[in-house]
Amino acid sequence: MGRGRAKAKQIKVARKLKYYSPDTDLNRLQQELGSESQASGSSDPYDNEPDYSDYADKYNVDDDNEEDDYTQRES
Repeated sequence: MGRGRAKAKQIKVARKLKYYSPDTDLNRLQQELGSESQASGSSDPYDNEPDYSDYADKYNVDDDNEEDDYTQRES
């Protein structure tokens, strides 16, 4: 017993967080985001990754052949 008051308070806080929308200064937000992207340099995190396309071509295996071998052994 006694959980009703605590639960009601949790619901009240949850609703306040869900429906409360503070006034957002969009100009200030744009300045912060703009200055951050210039400081970080490249925006693509995968620019420093090596090129694996050569390996993909080299090790690309056609799996249809394995399926044909299995059906030949089965019969």
